[in-house]
This record gives sequence, structure tokens and C-alpha cells, in this order.
Amino acid sequence: MASNVPQSAIEPTAGELERLKQEEARLSSMLASIRQQKLSVLRSRPLTVGIIGFGTFGQFIGQKFTKYGNVVGTSRSDYTQIASDMGAKYIPLSDLESFVMEDELDVIVVAVSILSFEDTVKDLAPHLKKRIAAKGAGSCPLIVDVLSVKEHARNIFLKYLPEECDVLCTHPMFGPESAKHGWHGQTFVYERTRIDKVLLNPNTRKSVYRRKIQIQVEDSDDSESEFFDQKGVSHGVLENSASHIEGMDRIERFLSIWEEEGCNMVSMSCKDHDEFTASSQFITHLTGRILGAQGLKATPIDTKGFQNVLKLVENTHADSFDLFYGLYKFNRNSMEIIDKLRGAMDDVVGQLLEKEGKNSASLDVKKSCL
Repeated sequence: MASNVPQSAIEPTAGELERLKQEEARLSSMLASIRQQKLSVLRSRPLTVGIIGFGTFGQFIGQKFTKYGNVVGTSRSDYTQIASDMGAKYIPLSDLESFVMEDELDVIVVAVSILSFEDTVKDLAPHLKKRIAAKGAGSCPLIVDVLSVKEHARNIFLKYLPEECDVLCTHPMFGPESAKHGWHGQTFVYERTRIDKVLLNPNTRKSVYRRKIQIQVEDSDDSESEFFDQKGVSHGVLENSASHIEGMDRIERFLSIWEEEGCNMVSMSCKDHDEFTASSQFITHLTGRILGAQGLKATPIDTKGFQNVLKLVENTHADSFDLFYGLYKFNRNSMEIIDKLRGAMDDVVGQLLEKEGKNSASLDVKKSCL
């Protein structure tokens, strides 16, 4: 069917492309200028970031942090020389009080395993209370986690930490191996959980998935600027409270480190994060472990598909079983994924048996393939 719209109405006017290119160049120049201003602000007020758990991952993020501020590491093992080599300070975990009482400490990143996370936070809390008592409520550092499970981290933080501590729950969805050539394009998920005793309640608002370039929201009234305290009272991020503004500024400066390294920044509730990762990260680890248990080995006639299967097994087994167990135990969605995988396996095998004319009784015998 021919269109009634005049051809001149749908064709760009002469010079339109050139005008758009000029506008694109102007906006690019403006963005570059803003980025330089952000870097200037970040470097003019460098953060001092403490890292509890200065093992492989702690060192991995600590190395980057030294570009933007000061780093203080602590761990059970002695990493004094490694810390010194990267320009960081090191305090043994046996002297956790000295670590927490560092004068200029702005942020503490808890970078321990999922299984030891709760005990670590329980040990940390009394020292934070002592710091608050000695230096005042505004002295409490921003507390950040980097666990692969988010509801567990959020719940533990809110259960044990003093209410004066601001909380940021994060998941860098990469590590030393996958990001060995840099963080550009790697996904960083975060939830601003508590600021100046104001608790973000994800159950009273739609989740916002905010990427660096694109913002997609289901409701135009939905905004990251809305927070709710424990009584359900709404608060804006630009409230006149000096401590609230300072808390927001500290969170933004910390997030800017990841942003400046090129991460794909995604704001997401801890609840939604765990739902998504159960059907992506956990099922990947589960599949790799199941296939690995079969003892698969390379053959002289491997297809590309089978080579990818072996790579999956290798990658998942490179991580500890404790990590795999933590993904299972501390994500309430994991058992549902196991049940769905078991059911899908039975369904597929059932279809094969039906092709052979097997009756339902024989199918029952073959059930529970997993």
C-alpha cells in the first residue's frame, strides 16, 4: 500500500547530516570536558580505601584504587611486601582495631569469601562502634561488599553494622582472570543501601537499571533519588542534611573509580540481582560442575561446541568449590534453578524415549536423571 506522506516530508533536508555531525562533535566535546572535571574532583579529594581480605581479589581491586587515592589492606596472611610494591599500606588482620582506627579511612571494602563474610562483619562491628565513640558518628567509613550474592550481604550488613555506617552493596561481575586486560566494558552492579541512617527500601519502588549511556525505567516517576527510611518516610538524595550530602558524595566518588576504569555501571536492587545471577552465574557454575563430574576430556576430533564445553568446565573448576557452595547456600533462588534443570533433563530424556515408543511406565523408571 502506497504511503500518502509526501516524499519531501520523510527525506532529510540538505545539510541535515552535516548539522547532526556538528551537534555530535559538540556533545562529544562536552562529555569529554565533563569527564575531565569529574576526574579533577575525584583526584582533588582522594579517598582512603581500606580492604579487608587482601588476597587475590583484594589485591586486584587495590591495585586500581591506588590510582585514585590511598589504600590500606588487611588480611590473615602477610602481604606487607605486595602492598608496598603497589603503593599501599598493610596492617595485619590480627590488629584489626588499628586498621579501623586509621584517621583518614573513608571506605572499607569487605573482600572476603562468601562463607567467611558474616564472621568477618561480626568481628568488624565492635571496632566500628569504638571508632564512632572516639571520633564521632560522622567518622564511620562507608562499608562496601563485593560478594557474588547480594541479599545475604545486605542482610548481614544491616544486622551487625552500627546504623551510623553508610552501606553500599556491590558486585563486580569480573575478576583477575576475566579482566586481566582492564576493566573497560566489565559490568559493575551496585545498590545504594543506606545513607545517613536512611535505608533504601527496594520493596517500595521499582528497580532501576542504570547503565552508563542508557537509562531504562518502567515508570517515568521512578528515580534513584528517592529513598525511604525504616518508617517508610521518603527522602531525597539532595536533602539539606550536611551528613546526607557528604554520604552521597562519598558514595559517588567511590563509584566514580569503577566508572573511570570503564565499567558498565548497573544500579539494581539486591533482590533482583540474586534472581538474575541464579539463572546466569549459578547455572553456569552448576552446569560446569556437572559436566566436570563426568570426566570429559579432549579428543582428536573435537567440535568447536565440545571445545567450548571443556572451556566451561575449566573456567568453573578454576574457582573454589566454596564459591560454588556459597552461590548455592546464600542465594534463595538457587534451589529453584536446580529443580528446573532436573526437570528439563527429565523432559528431554523423556522425549528421546517417547521416540522409541516407550510407555509412561518405562519413562518413570528413567526419571530423575540428575
